[in-house]
Amino acid sequence: MVGVPSSPPFRRVLPGLVAAVVSSIAVLGVGPTAVPVAGAGTTAPGRVAEVGHPVPAAVAAPVPGQTGATPPAPTAPPTTPNTSPFPPGAPTNVTASQVRTGSVTLTWTAATPGCCAIVGYDITYYMAFDDVVMSASVGNVTTTTISNYIAAGRQYSFRVSARDSVGHRSTSSDALTVVTPVTDTGPDTTPPSAPQNLTIGDVTDSTATLTWSPSTDDVGVRGYNVYRFDGWFTSVVVATVPVTTYTVTLPTSTPLRNLFYVRARDAAGNVSIASNTVTAPTTPTTPTPPTPPPSTCRVTYQNQSEWQGGFVAVVTVQNVAATPVDGWTLTFGFGGDQQVTSAWNATVDQSGATVTAGNLDWNRVLAANGSASFGMQGRWTASNAPPTGFVLNGRPCTVG
Repeated sequence: MVGVPSSPPFRRVLPGLVAAVVSSIAVLGVGPTAVPVAGAGTTAPGRVAEVGHPVPAAVAAPVPGQTGATPPAPTAPPTTPNTSPFPPGAPTNVTASQVRTGSVTLTWTAATPGCCAIVGYDITYYMAFDDVVMSASVGNVTTTTISNYIAAGRQYSFRVSARDSVGHRSTSSDALTVVTPVTDTGPDTTPPSAPQNLTIGDVTDSTATLTWSPSTDDVGVRGYNVYRFDGWFTSVVVATVPVTTYTVTLPTSTPLRNLFYVRARDAAGNVSIASNTVTAPTTPTTPTPPTPPPSTCRVTYQNQSEWQGGFVAVVTVQNVAATPVDGWTLTFGFGGDQQVTSAWNATVDQSGATVTAGNLDWNRVLAANGSASFGMQGRWTASNAPPTGFVLNGRPCTVG
């Protein structure tokens, strides 16, 4: 086991989110950069030795006037850089021989060399449901302990790749996923198994039901944490339940994605590796109708006299706006079977139960808080019920 030099964490783009977060990616060309290799020698200050090009030793120049100086021996021509297309094979059988609250010890089967000797391995790892990737480099070993950025009760995935003496790097190993315990000294440091087969169903306009297969534990599963994940780096526990089903409330909208996953937990507080994720829909949004503008008119309808089969009514139209109305048309519908036979102080037309009354020249303008009245005489047979709604110039009026 050796010390592990770590690199600063960097952010990764999670699958499925490029379209929601990144509009374009510019790829910049990067020139060759000398990278120190674990176990390699160092070059003189201010100089970088290219791989395959040894730096020539200094040669003494002859002193003018001095005879018998031995001419320098010719130097060997520089060697050609290795351009072999054969990188190492990927490391295999990556396992965690020890998982503690603050460290994970990895072991793997050495990679098969390609053209050149293997000189070390690179490890990349990240915490589940987060977008920060950590990395570390080691020499030509097959086990190491990672402790930087490792915390208790967290899930991590690790991959290992090999590098050889001329800078070739292998593809990464298969991912190894572990979850760290919440304590190293308690009676129970083993997390439950991961819940399996998480599905979502019984979707309504506002809810959906999650179901999953139960987990197992060496002591006993106490319950399950249900998480909502935004698809980027924020997870929220929405419920802790003792059973393998839960009905979630669907949000009306989400800025990224609306994912759910489940973890089992035991009595000691250890949590399992997360289940698979499922995507839930958002609730349909009902458009809010626009708020109608306040009424600018008030209408009073009064039966001045009524007898069997006939009536006389007076209608008063008031402008309650702060500005005058220049020209007015009032529309309303009778509540019974009335028929207008005559009218005064307005032009009155009737079509079915709908009556349209318009101004005359002398009462054309309704001043602010001003009013105009007109009368009607008519007949009825079954009912003389008054109108219940009035519209002045296309806008509803209050009644009374």
